[in-house]
Amino acid sequence: MRDSGFCKGLLRALSCILLPASCFLLTACSKEPPTYQEQGYVFGTLVEVSVYGEEEAHAKHAVASVMQEFQRLHDMLHAWKPSELSALNAAFAQGKAQAVSPELAAMLTDAAQLSALSDGLFNPAIGGLVQLWGFHADEFKAALPDEKHLAQLVAAQPQMKDIIISTTQGERGFVAGSRNRAVQLDLGGYAKGYALDRAIALLKQQGVHNALVNIGGNVMALGTHGSRPWRVGIQHPRKPGPLATLELHDGEAIGTSGDYQRYFELGDRRYCHLIDPRSGQPAHGVQAVTVLTQGARAGVLSDAASKPLFIAGPLGWRAAAQKMQIGAAMLISADGVVHLSAAMQKRLEFTDKAVVTLLEP
Repeated sequence: MRDSGFCKGLLRALSCILLPASCFLLTACSKEPPTYQEQGYVFGTLVEVSVYGEEEAHAKHAVASVMQEFQRLHDMLHAWKPSELSALNAAFAQGKAQAVSPELAAMLTDAAQLSALSDGLFNPAIGGLVQLWGFHADEFKAALPDEKHLAQLVAAQPQMKDIIISTTQGERGFVAGSRNRAVQLDLGGYAKGYALDRAIALLKQQGVHNALVNIGGNVMALGTHGSRPWRVGIQHPRKPGPLATLELHDGEAIGTSGDYQRYFELGDRRYCHLIDPRSGQPAHGVQAVTVLTQGARAGVLSDAASKPLFIAGPLGWRAAAQKMQIGAAMLISADGVVHLSAAMQKRLEFTDKAVVTLLEP
């Protein structure tokens, strides 16, 4: 029997995932090639890989390799269970340097660059704050952190630029250290996007031409679904079902950050896992942010770029989007108003006709 934490986590994942918009239901009564689908649970969320137009044996083998890669990355990047990342965090806390794999060194370098681009609003170095708020757990307790400890962590200002990565003798490996012992890495806002890029690369390597990969609401498309693009739905943050749908073209990715995924409620206030590094408090005033990305790092950007927009809030999200070089974005404020960039408005078809939208330049 699965533990309650797993079950609750799975329910949360099911409630927030961007689902393919029912197009697969049509294949059973058509002459189109079949769509092979497989689901799993990793990165604390539901993952789904759909492959179109391939023989089942080929599709199954390709998807299995993707699922294995997801598990490898999960084991490598877990923030509070034994992993390469948690070992590095332990070294940072002791003021020591730690040998890291070339892959992790590259991730940290990339994440540091994205953090700088966002003026520090995307900050994987604040894992200590995430833990203090209780989000390094499968179940979240409705409790506020110790105010003194919180103030100390905020004052310490852990940042990605505190991390120093150097090569070892002969440049055969890498060593990471931190100038700031308060740095505790949590790559939860980066790993899903990185895994998306890896999944698409693996599918291409194995001769798959058309697929859709969904990691808990971060979705990336490869090719098409037959004669039409893949279509996905964006979950409504306060109601069952999608708020809107859009066609996702080859190489595009979409990612959503919301206050309905990992949160607890105390009194009449909701506390979500998206922490503002400037205050140490969960970001508020926003229900969800969705970004649409493309290019060589579409997956990573779909994950990382939504966080600074969410934290910047209704007044600062457009400026944050420009800094992150995101043209297509949507923010749903606490009052339910949907704020849209022009590029995103052109792509969306709203299923909730009662929604109030506001186009922002």
